[in-house]
Amino acid sequence: MCYSVCTAYVAKIGEFRLLEKTFYKTLIKNSFNIPIKITFWDGSSKQYNDGEPKINIKFNEKIPIKDITHNASLALGEAYMDKKLEIDGSIEDLIIAAYQDKSSFFYNSKLKKFLPKNKKHSEADNKEYIQDHYDIGNDFYKLWLDDTMTYSCAYFEHPDDDLTTAQKNKVNHIIKKLDPKPGRTLLDIGCGWGTLMLTAAQKYGLKVTGVTLSKEQYDYVSKKIKDLGLENVAEVVLKDYREMEGRQWDYVTSVGMFEHVGKENLPGYFKNVSDFLKDGGVALIHGITRQGEGAANAWIDKYIFPGGYIPGITENINNILGANLQIADIEMLRRHYQKTTETWDKNFNKVREQVVNMFDHRFARMWDLYLQACAGSFATGNIDVMQFLLTKGPSGQGLPMTRDYVYDK
Repeated sequence: MCYSVCTAYVAKIGEFRLLEKTFYKTLIKNSFNIPIKITFWDGSSKQYNDGEPKINIKFNEKIPIKDITHNASLALGEAYMDKKLEIDGSIEDLIIAAYQDKSSFFYNSKLKKFLPKNKKHSEADNKEYIQDHYDIGNDFYKLWLDDTMTYSCAYFEHPDDDLTTAQKNKVNHIIKKLDPKPGRTLLDIGCGWGTLMLTAAQKYGLKVTGVTLSKEQYDYVSKKIKDLGLENVAEVVLKDYREMEGRQWDYVTSVGMFEHVGKENLPGYFKNVSDFLKDGGVALIHGITRQGEGAANAWIDKYIFPGGYIPGITENINNILGANLQIADIEMLRRHYQKTTETWDKNFNKVREQVVNMFDHRFARMWDLYLQACAGSFATGNIDVMQFLLTKGPSGQGLPMTRDYVYDK
């Protein structure tokens, strides 16, 4: 009897292992539309789709099925960071292939559990979330951003624009949309390293205020203001943007900000924009959004942008209108952000050893994965980036009748 029990037990283990590998094979077979070769933890391999493999995926260890079915994004992202999973080839191309194949696990209702629970965003939470990301250190970002230290979608007016040129293009594109008049005032919510606000002061003659929760950014911008002799026309404030009540400006800009405020705070965010504007004022709000419903990603939420949430376009529009703002223009810049993140990733990998020395290999793999995954998501339209030109008063009031003014040199 003992022999029979042991035999049955061994058979069950064998059956489970077979089911385990079958799960992986099914997951991969139905997930990509390009030739893929998979090497499993036991040394066996399998190719999917005809032709020379464009991507080689190696499982050094089994990833528990329950982890993948619970949250595929988190399980696979952590496996790559920990080298349980290795990818030989372009991660961006792999992400694109997965989004293009409608039978992939990205579209499987049983595996599509990318949404973490919505996080509440108190002022203390916002400060913690922003500092987690931006206060990694200016030295880290200097390694792979452009000379302007701009960490948002660039604007490639010409195919051969380098990143610095494209970032300057973006800043000027945003400011020009406001139709700015010298001597008027501008608030930049989430001012980053200050390129937009300082350009508005130097080139367009505006009196500017920047607000940030990042101490690293605050120190950097404060020094720039002093170095450029702009103390009389520029200030930077280290506080939550919601604490700026009681003051109003002619113009408001906010770049790459609303993705950080949280779903529950989006109505309040746009109301704040409205409150900060004088009557007849103009705002340019630029950020990552989706042409479908809003979404978050558990892996990015845990490792890159704590508390991040990408709103859908209809969600943003409803909140804009709910804040008694009117829409003068919407521009989609998805392909520009794809090229921006691709350029960032190339820059990042040129200095990868320096990043490893600053942090470690796991951190470097995490950031490379993040940048390539973003590029792939923009390439396929899973996410988009949009500029909303808004007015406090009738749509377009005070703005020129056509868009020509934006493109005048």
